Amino acid sequence: MQDREAVDKLAKMILRETHMRYMATYDLMESFRNTQQWMGATALSMASYPAFQLIPNPALNFMAAWGEVAERSYSRMVVKPDWGIHSVPCDDGRDHIVTVEKVVQRPFGDLIHFDVKGREPMDRKILLVAPMSGHYATLLRSTVISLLPDADVYITDWHNARDIPVSEGKFDIEDYTLYLVDFMKELGPDTNVIAVCQPAPLTLAATAYLAEIDPDAQPRTLTLIGGPIDPNATPTEVTDFGHSVTMGQLEEMMIQRVGASYKGIGRRVYPGLLQLTSFISMNADKHSKAFQDQIMRVMRGEASDHDHHNRFYDEYLAVMDMTAEFYLTTVDRVFKKAEIAANEFVVDGHKVDIGKITTVAVKTVEGENDDISAPGQCVAALDLCTGLPDEMKASHLEPGAGHYGIFAGSSWRNNIRPLVLDFIDANTGERKTTKRKGKATKDSATPNLKAV
Repeated sequence: MQDREAVDKLAKMILRETHMRYMATYDLMESFRNTQQWMGATALSMASYPAFQLIPNPALNFMAAWGEVAERSYSRMVVKPDWGIHSVPCDDGRDHIVTVEKVVQRPFGDLIHFDVKGREPMDRKILLVAPMSGHYATLLRSTVISLLPDADVYITDWHNARDIPVSEGKFDIEDYTLYLVDFMKELGPDTNVIAVCQPAPLTLAATAYLAEIDPDAQPRTLTLIGGPIDPNATPTEVTDFGHSVTMGQLEEMMIQRVGASYKGIGRRVYPGLLQLTSFISMNADKHSKAFQDQIMRVMRGEASDHDHHNRFYDEYLAVMDMTAEFYLTTVDRVFKKAEIAANEFVVDGHKVDIGKITTVAVKTVEGENDDISAPGQCVAALDLCTGLPDEMKASHLEPGAGHYGIFAGSSWRNNIRPLVLDFIDANTGERKTTKRKGKATKDSATPNLKAV
């Protein structure tokens, strides 16, 4: 009996020390970020002291510019950006006020609606599925702005894991998929879903899950943009990294416990600061040059709060933590085991069959120069949709576009967005016909949009 008590006591001590070690590491990262922000603020204050302006000195000007850029950059890493969408022009020639409303509130994420006041009901209803990959849903702000004039827009707004108490339980990719199922049910079958990047495979799985469990709740169309449906179709640095480490190594290197400063104290997370480091390291030279150029623009008085650099990096640097179980199951089941690509994905004990999708038109979008989800990874979804006729499948490869450009850059605005809206419109009539007749018929199929 005494031996058993001694073992239990030792186990609790080891567990407590492990928790403290990981929490100390998490707090150390935050301390480093906070120190850099303080150093930037201090450099800006010292170099801007009025007495120093009596004797112009390029070194002081550089110090002030560096401080301004550094303080702004490091302070953005812990603040959730505002949507900043105040109004939208409509067909009546007037700007209509936009308010952000929560339609469904859940512990790990909400379904929000951009309500355009005083506008006539729109024919298109779009659900944007935002990534949970280290950034907030506001990363899709420009995507939302581009769609608002032509559609009623909803989006998934995922929460920062560090702010979610441990008492709320776990959140892995199966939970994520079930959240999407609930959101689709809430919006109804006249919804057009657009999944951007990371959630593309899970959104495809959620649609297939509905096809079997509640077919009347399926969306009308599904557009998958730059997502890793089959990561092994075209390997990238992301997929190579996933295969080069074991899950044990990944957990040891990447997972920390939230420190004492946040509501989620003790929750195991993949810190957003670590994800940001990974993002920047992939294009370190490009980011380094961008900040050097910005410092010089500040010195010359050419920078502003809303210039191109600040607009991009204010969003890019704003990162959020993911739950450890979501990050680890994503790497293990989507990348390593490729369960979606093999059509072997299980949700809540139910094996999902993507071939059961028979009434939802599916379109894939890829960027020629995408180094995150390379061409071939996303279009693999169409081969999995064995229950869909070719007339209800479409794909588009955007020449010269990188990952960000296919959902938020000029490639999206000028080329991809019109094609996606055309795809939605082309399949609206088909779904209505299906609903009226009770089943899809060959005559009601949409035109072949593969060339779109």
